Amino acid sequence: MADRLKDKYRKDVVPALMGEFKYSNIMQVPRLDKVVVNMGVGDAIGDAKLLDAAMAELATITGQKPSVRRARKSISNFKLRAGVAIGCTVTLRGERMWEFMERLFNVAIPRIRDFRGISPRGFDAFGNFTLGLRDQTIFPEIDMDKVLRVRGMNVTFVMKAACPAAESLYLLKKLGMPFAS
Repeated sequence: MADRLKDKYRKDVVPALMGEFKYSNIMQVPRLDKVVVNMGVGDAIGDAKLLDAAMAELATITGQKPSVRRARKSISNFKLRAGVAIGCTVTLRGERMWEFMERLFNVAIPRIRDFRGISPRGFDAFGNFTLGLRDQTIFPEIDMDKVLRVRGMNVTFVMKAACPAAESLYLLKKLGMPFAS
């Protein structure tokens, strides 16, 4: 399944980008380096089982074991101490990245309630795109009976070379991400 999106990138997207942005060399074409999926679990301060459940759900969604993220500094208003586990993240590259993107674009995003397209405002100065999802249950792999809490997650598409947002937007549109018009 991941081969379809990868082949589409090589056969359709790269020539389209070369024609649209007048690249003279194929190595100038922007390409995806990795996809980072991050899930914050701030309420794990009081209950460690919430972090374990979030890690299990993230592992189910991505097919890769997440790494724990810890607080860098203490914040007394949030009852947070430095070194306490408050989130988990997965970095996907290669075949897992293409397979996750295929499932995200074709299965998960269409399941979002009242979906009208993704806002194209999530680009940074380097052409990377961050997408915020409010609900992990849009992925069909998640068993609704085992979900303790509905959690959001951030999905960041990191480009190999710094490129303008317009080029990254064109690349992601051609790969099939449903941006709002």
